[in-house]
Amino acid sequence: MFQKILIANRGEIAVRIIRACREMGIQTVAVYSEADREALHTQLADEAVCIGPAPAADSYLDMERILSATIAAKAEAIHPGFGFLSENSKFAGMCEKCGITFIGPSSKVIASMGNKAEARRTMESAGVPVVPGTKDPVYTTEDGKIQADRIGYPVMIKASAGGGGKGMRAAETPAEFEENFRLAQLEAKRAFGDDTMYIEKYVKNPRHIEFQILADRFGHVIQLGERDCSIQRNHQKILEESPSPALSQELREKMGATAVRAAQAAGYESAGTIEFLLDKNDSFYFMEMNTRIQVEHPVTEMVSEIDLIKEQISIAAGLSLTIRQEDVTLRGHALECRVNAENPAQHFVPCPGRLGEVHLPGGCGVRIDTAVYSGYEIPPYYDSMIAKVIVRGNTRAEAIDKMKSTLGELILEGVTTNVDFLYEILNDNKFEKGEFTTAFIEERFQCQD
Repeated sequence: MFQKILIANRGEIAVRIIRACREMGIQTVAVYSEADREALHTQLADEAVCIGPAPAADSYLDMERILSATIAAKAEAIHPGFGFLSENSKFAGMCEKCGITFIGPSSKVIASMGNKAEARRTMESAGVPVVPGTKDPVYTTEDGKIQADRIGYPVMIKASAGGGGKGMRAAETPAEFEENFRLAQLEAKRAFGDDTMYIEKYVKNPRHIEFQILADRFGHVIQLGERDCSIQRNHQKILEESPSPALSQELREKMGATAVRAAQAAGYESAGTIEFLLDKNDSFYFMEMNTRIQVEHPVTEMVSEIDLIKEQISIAAGLSLTIRQEDVTLRGHALECRVNAENPAQHFVPCPGRLGEVHLPGGCGVRIDTAVYSGYEIPPYYDSMIAKVIVRGNTRAEAIDKMKSTLGELILEGVTTNVDFLYEILNDNKFEKGEFTTAFIEERFQCQD
């Protein structure tokens, strides 16, 4: 097992990883930008190293500085969390060359699954159903138009190296394509440093269903059930749950087996996620593979009682999975709400600032993942998510009631948040009945851009 791990991230996921390492007897090194000097992860880690100015490009995305900090601290491994460099095959390759373990899959697998066209080919060869789309990367508007005409409108324009809803735009007609392609490509360049694009058929109003995968280097692959991530705004997830109210047991088993087959086809090793689109006829299509831990991983942890971060670290250390598929038992129903410092009434504009009083609720089946505290200054440079509220109930109805109660106790004074908006979702009749798709926010609310 590793003696020391550097965490190449910030915020609640950095705190989450530090706590897992502490329980495993592993020392931790935090990295931070100048804007995060007083951040919680810098205080909880055994060591902390400043890696540059506030902009992510000069700190959390600076590969050489992170590697230098790792070598200087004599850490054996890097945990990238999610976002930033977590799905960057170049960075994973640099770690490999430096003899540093990247806690995740190999650079080769990250590259192949990050390239949407190559990922499609891999899945097709394994008999995994895929959405019709481009077979090769798209670099220009002109080429994109040709491919969109071939596929047929509406289409989805996606960043080939993307994730987290960034670098994505739908085009309903040829007239919309040029501007939406330009915007998606610009966003992809800014977010990932890669403006390679991919075009696929737009499956309108599907459910977004993802399966959690664990795979070790000895060929053992298991799935830990699904998460329904259909409650989204502009392709950004807001609320996730497990199990999905849309799946029959028969469909759940079929999709789970397909997810395992997809991970095996990719030669996957680590924690990862197979994402599907599910249409109204219960047909499902491979969308992408996330080669990292997900923001919403606590939902699966709550129903499975399996610590995904610890498993991820153990796999990276070369250990075999001690869990077999027959050992996986999922109990109850879990929900996660993402609490963001933003104003829904003003088109969800970010609302950074200094927090006053902070009260984090507790109780049976309640978990809060956050890195904020009273007096903490939320910086304007990064994602607006400041907390994840996760609950587990014996039934979906109980979990919804518990989430409402927990959000009612949450106090985050000093900044505007989306908590009232989350309440609106939880109280919506369609949500309560489980009758929603990825178009839920657009159809039920008028905030919504």
